[in-house]
Amino acid sequence: MGQRITLSVPDGSFAAYLATPDAANARGTAIVVIQEIFGINADMRETCDNFAREGFVAICPDLYWRQEPNVELTDKTEAEWKKALALYNAFDVDKGVADIDATIQAVRLQPGVTGGVGTVGYCLGGLLAYLTATRTGADAAVSYYGVGMDKHLDEASRIAKPLLMHIAEEDEFVPAEARAKIIEALEDSPHVEIHTYPGCQHAFARNDGVHYVADAAQEANARTLKFFQAMK
Repeated sequence: MGQRITLSVPDGSFAAYLATPDAANARGTAIVVIQEIFGINADMRETCDNFAREGFVAICPDLYWRQEPNVELTDKTEAEWKKALALYNAFDVDKGVADIDATIQAVRLQPGVTGGVGTVGYCLGGLLAYLTATRTGADAAVSYYGVGMDKHLDEASRIAKPLLMHIAEEDEFVPAEARAKIIEALEDSPHVEIHTYPGCQHAFARNDGVHYVADAAQEANARTLKFFQAMK
C-alpha cells in the first residue's frame, strides 16, 4: 500500500512514506502523519496504511533527515531510547515545522487529493501537529500527547482551523502542571477540542508500544477518524 518518495526543500531533500487508498475508497483528502522521536518506523507506516484504508492519502516525512536520514527505531531497547532522545534533543523544531509545511504543500499536488489536508502527530509529532495549527495552512490538526506544548502556548491565538487534542493523564513526559497549563490555555478556543485519558501514560496509542492501552487507543483513534472524515 505504501511507497517511499522524495520531497525537496530549499536546503535539500528528504524521504517520506506515502500510502494511498484504493480508487473506489478514496475521499479526496490527505493526512500528514508526524513521527514520534523514533523516525519513520513500523508504527508510523502502519498508521499511514490505516488512514489509507479509510480513504485518505497519508504521508509521513522523515524529519530527522538533517541529522541522520532514514532513522527507524522502536521503544523496546535502552539503546534505541538513548539514540531517539539524542536525536530529539538536537532536533530543530522550527525547521521541522517548515518541512511539514512543505509536505502539506506537496501532498496537495498528489493525484486524487482534491480536498483538505490535515496533520496528526504523536509525542514530538504531537507538538509539531499543534504548531501546524498555528503556523501552516493545514485544514485540521490532531495532537496525541504532545511534548513541550506548554512552551508554545503564546501561539495559541493563531489557531484558526480545527484542532483535536488527546492528553494522557499520567503522561510521564508531560508533567501535571504543564498539562494543566495547556488545557487552561486552549479549552475555551472555539477551534480546539480536548480529550483526556485517565490512567494512561505517554504513547498509549502507539501501535505495539510498551504503554499501549487498547480501549483508550481505540477511543482516541475513533475520535480522530471522525474528525478527519469531517474535513472537506
